[in-house]
Amino acid sequence: MSNADNTETVTVSILDKDYKINCSPEEVTALMQSSNYVDSKMREIKSGAAILSLDRIAVMTALNLANEFLAEKTKANSVIDSKSNEINQLTAKLDQALIRLKSINR
Repeated sequence: MSNADNTETVTVSILDKDYKINCSPEEVTALMQSSNYVDSKMREIKSGAAILSLDRIAVMTALNLANEFLAEKTKANSVIDSKSNEINQLTAKLDQALIRLKSINR
């Protein structure tokens, strides 16, 4: 169902409710994966609690997903910082080796 601006209308189901979402054809797979993930997280919250409204389930899911995202972002930043330090140390060693090599060749 492509329309003039090269988007598709995709139907996703979250907690047995259908939502129509427009996205580019390249984003359909990611949208489906995302909606399946959100659906599973919402079902986890729904099954683990007393009767909750859909709004409350959605908010709790959003908070949990934000927490997961921020934790992963912190991990990624830590890895980036660590690798950046390693690169800086290796660059310093290479610089020292080049200086020694230039002094030997004089």
